[in-house]
Amino acid sequence: MKLKLYYDLMSQPSRALYILLKISECNFEPKCLDLRQGQHYTDEYQAINRFKKVPVIDHNGFILTESVAIIRYLACENVIPRILYPENSKAQARVDEYLEWHQIGLRLHCAMFFRVKYLNPIYTGKQPEPKKVESYQKRMMNALEEFDTLWLGRNQFVTGDSITVADLFAAVELEQPRMAGFEPATSYPNIAKWWPKVKQHYNPYYDEAHVILNKIVQKNMSKL
Repeated sequence: MKLKLYYDLMSQPSRALYILLKISECNFEPKCLDLRQGQHYTDEYQAINRFKKVPVIDHNGFILTESVAIIRYLACENVIPRILYPENSKAQARVDEYLEWHQIGLRLHCAMFFRVKYLNPIYTGKQPEPKKVESYQKRMMNALEEFDTLWLGRNQFVTGDSITVADLFAAVELEQPRMAGFEPATSYPNIAKWWPKVKQHYNPYYDEAHVILNKIVQKNMSKL
């Protein structure tokens, strides 16, 4: 029985898992959901994930939610290369250290800026309040400054000189504000050097996972 991945490529952690399974040459069954159509609210999907979110995996009947938990499980099951989630306790702890920081340190602020400036206007039909956008952008920029200096200021990659899942989770997160017209690579020198290396390592699947997102970015740029 194949591993099943329930995902939407508009979801940052969904993209991370999709890319990771692809580059690991895992013969998984993709189960793409359309969050904008509310497919995650159906009774059928709620029976799979009581939280009604993505991503989720079903591995021979073992259903698991939460992307970081999924990463750790897949590593233990030897589904993904251990070099990306190391077996060495200290190296693994460094990856975990970032993944714990990531949720509140980077993801929260990038996601909220994206939601306030781009997503909410789509659902409400109303233009965002400039002061609110400015407030969330400032918080995001502070988070990006921390990521640029405290995580990328000392090493080639997030947790050292070897690429790991920490880099992938960070990279896909930084794609989200691009849809709202903010380009993280233009203002932060370490991010600008690091990001292309992450994309190169995970390609062609990184680009594949961001086709729709990049089309949205281009469409929004043409309106400027």
